[in-house]
Amino acid sequence: MKKKEIKKLTKDQIIKNIDKLKKDLFNLRFQKINSQIPNPSKINETKKNIARLKTMMRRD
Repeated sequence: MKKKEIKKLTKDQIIKNIDKLKKDLFNLRFQKINSQIPNPSKINETKKNIARLKTMMRRD
């Protein structure tokens, strides 16, 4: 997610996106354990997106 996209979101949308990303992160971690993850950098990217969304939520 890009900053411009995040700025356009409402607070409810931010919360929904955070929940979705947390579920994705959970699944990615399981894939990592089972050596089934196609792109390991996706984990860090997901963590950063969660942090960006939480930061924007605090600013509002």
